[in-house]
Amino acid sequence: MTSSAESTTEGDLGADPPARVASRVVRALGVPTSALVAEVPSPQAVVVALHGGATNSVYFDHPGHPRLSLLRTAAALGFTVLAMDRPGYGSSAAYEHEVDTPERRTDIAWAGVGALLDGRERGAGIFLWAHSAGCELAVRMAADDMRGNGALLGVELAGMGREHHPSTLGAIEAWGRDPSRARPGLRHALWHPRDAYPPDVHGGHRIGAPSPAYEGRRRGWQDDFARLAARIAVPVHLTLAEHEQVWRNGPAALADLATLFTAAPRVVAEEQAGAGHNTSVGHTAPAYHLKVLSFVEECVLGVGRGDGDE
Repeated sequence: MTSSAESTTEGDLGADPPARVASRVVRALGVPTSALVAEVPSPQAVVVALHGGATNSVYFDHPGHPRLSLLRTAAALGFTVLAMDRPGYGSSAAYEHEVDTPERRTDIAWAGVGALLDGRERGAGIFLWAHSAGCELAVRMAADDMRGNGALLGVELAGMGREHHPSTLGAIEAWGRDPSRARPGLRHALWHPRDAYPPDVHGGHRIGAPSPAYEGRRRGWQDDFARLAARIAVPVHLTLAEHEQVWRNGPAALADLATLFTAAPRVVAEEQAGAGHNTSVGHTAPAYHLKVLSFVEECVLGVGRGDGDE
């Protein structure tokens, strides 16, 4: 089942006509799964983008800001992009009882990718690109690549770390105890600094979405993270923002994070200059997207993967 909602916006990169972003809904193991899709003919690869908490797939295609859009930027460079609503968001918001376990969410996500790409060209394979809370799902998906038919090229994890930022730790712990309550301290951390974002983007009013209950239940995740990260056997790119206040950042934190990916043939860890936590909707989003898309291009070419290396 495919919805008919489509959008085009002037000002996209490149000389070709602007990318068309279409809303689609498919069934994934009986659960309706929605996505924003920018499809190109004969793609180099497919980028599967997974949003963070309290937002949805529109995070990667912010209304009125095509220059910040991962979907439009990547499509202009020859990549098909699926920005999926994670289980419990979008069309599956009413199915919380069916997405309550990490294993079930992982199965649904891979099934959704398969359904969205059914009969469509995939190019060299699939690249997982995740932000913040979406990194949990991406790590679980990447740790069991066979559910993706062994077609995984690489992974980008942005806005995820090993230790929470000291200034925000209390607010995060309080939110974990009761995700239904607003936490001004956490909101400040998510959107700091104000001048890193266009005025109508700051605060996320146009991309916000209710979080499913499971988002607040992440006890033991850091142990799972270390165990699963060690099983990811494709190149990994890691990004923390210069002004990150949800996770501890800086060169030492990035280096520590990179040590988890012991099976990856290549790990690149970078700080995004000028960015706050929400790297894909700030002023530096075009620079961030182009930087990671160059890494995707290298994955397509097999750089650091051993494919064709002499």
